[in-house]
Formats: sequence, C-alpha cells, structure tokens
Amino acid sequence: MSDPSPVPLGRSALAALVELERVSQPYPLSAARLKAALTDDADVVLGLEEQGGLIGHAILSRQPFDAELQALLVAPHHRRRGLALALMEAVIAQARAWKSERLLLEVRAANAPAITLYRRMGFAEDGRRRGYYPSLDGAGREDALLMSCRLSRA
Repeated sequence: MSDPSPVPLGRSALAALVELERVSQPYPLSAARLKAALTDDADVVLGLEEQGGLIGHAILSRQPFDAELQALLVAPHHRRRGLALALMEAVIAQARAWKSERLLLEVRAANAPAITLYRRMGFAEDGRRRGYYPSLDGAGREDALLMSCRLSRA
C-alpha cells in the first residue's frame, strides 16, 4: 500500500483532528483552536488519511508577506515513514502558491527529529524563545527554536 498524500481538510474533520491531537500530544491543540484553523480563510489544514482515519495534519497560516507553520503532527505509530516530509512538501507548495516570501515555524529545542527534517528542507535557526513550552515531563520549561526558510520563486 502506498503512503497517503496530504489533502486539504474541511470543517467536517474537526472531530478527527481533536482525537488525533488528544491521543498523540501531551499538550494537544484545543478544539476551539482547531475549529478556528478549519474556518479561517487565512489558514489551511492539510491532512493525511489512511484506511478512513486521520493519521497526520499540518496547519499553515497566511500572513501579509510570510506563511507560518502553526502545527505539524503524525500519529506516533505512523512515524518514520516519511509522512512528515510529505506534509512539509505540501506546506511549502501552499506557501509558494500564496507567494509567501518565507515560511516560519517554531519547534521544541529538544525535538531532534523535527529539527533534522526542517534543516534538511532548508530551514535555518533565527532565534530562541527561552522557557517557551512546558516541558514534556511537567518538571519545568523548554526552549522554542524559531526557524525560517526563504521560498524561492524558481
């Protein structure tokens, strides 16, 4: 079976998004935030579906000159299959279609797999937000790396 391709999600995907976040994240996005992403004309939500279920998503927000990756998630038991790469390629294609100059994101400083993917895709570190996230073990705070990638028109 081939891996799924990212597709834009509509309002009917809200329950599946909420459930995917709930079972996959220690700090899931709220239903209100996910609903806002699905209904805001400045956002696009891309999803990966397999056997009728949602296994990954990315939320991209359009800004005046840039685009910002708000979230990227692949269900834990579907990782290490290149699905995050497929989502990122679709995110970059959408940002280019919007004619965005740069793609921005932030990521937990300890999320080595994501940082490796982003760097491989041409992202560079722009800065750091000290103590931005609650730590995954609940015992403190964790830094966020700010990263960006210039989007060439070629």
